[in-house]
Amino acid sequence: MDNDSSIAQIAAILRDEVTRLRPGDRLPSSREIMRRHNVGPVTVSRAIGRLAAEGRVVTRPGSGAFVAHPPERPAEAADLSWQTVALGDRVVDESAVVNLLSGAPEGVVPLTGGYLHPGLRPDRQLAAAAARAVRRPDAWAMPPLNGLAELRRWFAAEAGGDVTAGDALIVSGGQAALTHAFRALAAPGTRILVETPTYPGALAAAKAAGLRAAAVPMDRDGVRPDLLAEAFAVTGARVFLTQPTLHNPTGATLPPERRRQVLQVAREAGAFVIEDDFARYLTGQAPPPMVSMDPHGTVVYIASLTKILSPSMRVAAVIARGPAAHRLRASQLVESFFVARPLQETALEFLGSPGWRRHLEAVQAEIMVRRDTLAAELAIRMPAAELHLLPRGGMHLWLRLPPEVDEGALVEAAKRNGALVSPGRMYYPSEPPGPRVRVTHIAATHLRELAEGARRLGQALDQVLAKTS
Repeated sequence: MDNDSSIAQIAAILRDEVTRLRPGDRLPSSREIMRRHNVGPVTVSRAIGRLAAEGRVVTRPGSGAFVAHPPERPAEAADLSWQTVALGDRVVDESAVVNLLSGAPEGVVPLTGGYLHPGLRPDRQLAAAAARAVRRPDAWAMPPLNGLAELRRWFAAEAGGDVTAGDALIVSGGQAALTHAFRALAAPGTRILVETPTYPGALAAAKAAGLRAAAVPMDRDGVRPDLLAEAFAVTGARVFLTQPTLHNPTGATLPPERRRQVLQVAREAGAFVIEDDFARYLTGQAPPPMVSMDPHGTVVYIASLTKILSPSMRVAAVIARGPAAHRLRASQLVESFFVARPLQETALEFLGSPGWRRHLEAVQAEIMVRRDTLAAELAIRMPAAELHLLPRGGMHLWLRLPPEVDEGALVEAAKRNGALVSPGRMYYPSEPPGPRVRVTHIAATHLRELAEGARRLGQALDQVLAKTS
């Protein structure tokens, strides 16, 4: 009685028996089932196997078969809709920042991003500096609330002019510095002025602080002082954010005379200038910071080590004077107390070593080679696109596309072809003047990959233009 019908019959009998037992109860032994129903061991084994496959019993070698515990019912999905009412309509839009920070999938050329390729980072030197740093006395103790004195002195010396260590506050990277500056200098609901286009992370931080960004146009030399004066008068804004050195995304660098004009305009408006000097170490040709020209506390200056060293070197300084400095320190204190001392000590160790200058020179030289390579490849592969300018350093090139090009379609076509670029739309606080893309050279592995990325992007532009003709 070892045929299929016998197996099904014994399985049905055992299935019925399982319903009368409790979870964990033992079924009759195989020998007992064979005796009761006059069947062979194979039939019994296969019948029990069917019940085990159904999840009705579990078998334990040497012990027998036992009634299985019923599967746990999935928990009822929580109803979180009440939060929509409680949170209100203040939305923090992180999409642009996520876009900039996301890595490229395998096989895709990254023509976007804002950090050095791992091959250009001084990882081994930073590791050695960190090992030395944690052996310093009090390395794990609480640091001074405004940052280690030596580190503040270093940032003050880099800023120049009559800036002192007492004017500097150490914060957790440039993005945090922008957030603190916006909250300290402008009240929620008020307007601030920004260059157009501008860094999307700044727009997101301003919006999260409840501020409304108003655009001030630029030319190839940076923001236009005449239009800045007009914008102050029309909006009543008391804060202007600028990236005067290697502006993101255009690459423009404000000449010294225009920097003085911007300061004069802000002084006459009774307004602050937030000088985001994120790219100072990405060129060997940067003019003196605006803060070095400012004896009146007009400039709130931001300098960071992140771009030149590593995404995880979240160490920056905010330099300010007067009541603005007090507000900035208060903002840092109530948000996160202070920057972790081991990180500050590591930064000090590396900045004081010969490796800092060597790294600086190597990266600046590499930037120029990559810039020229990418610009040349784009001229060949994308003759219909216009380079805004050839910057004196930095990481990016800003491209104007033919007016008939759908910018979003180009970005998607490039992605399908295996290249990532940043859409121009996200750099504008209001309507963009036309289709643009930002193309980055620093994230690619080497020059061959950079050239391949330009080829794929050019191919994508040809595809999009073919659909419009």
